[in-house]
Amino acid sequence: QVQLLESGGGSVQAGGSLRLSCLASADSISTYDMAWFRQAPGKEREGVACIDLDGSPRYGDSVKGRFTISKGATENTVYLQMSNLQPADTAMYYCARAPWGTNGYCTLTGNLYSIWGQGTQVTVSS
Repeated sequence: QVQLLESGGGSVQAGGSLRLSCLASADSISTYDMAWFRQAPGKEREGVACIDLDGSPRYGDSVKGRFTISKGATENTVYLQMSNLQPADTAMYYCARAPWGTNGYCTLTGNLYSIWGQGTQVTVSS
């Protein structure tokens, strides 16, 4: 069973940047859609970004223009580059793998993803 391990979270001031990494323990992720989600205390889970087999991304409205999802040079890593972070971005961030791969149709619907990491905390102070 593949496991996803997130890293890169931390505390930053507003306007700062962080890069999150998601490493798959086994099995290539190159044949699956991958995504990042986040959940703040008391709030519903929110789709942040996803990436399909061709590397085409999709972003949630609240992060467009500030976050970038990408696949690493190896087949087992996905990144989330976050810039101009704001206090509203404070949340636990989770990496997830879909049970399929698509071309141009990755989704930000969390219930469709089957494998999840444990999360990494991002805290942005004003």
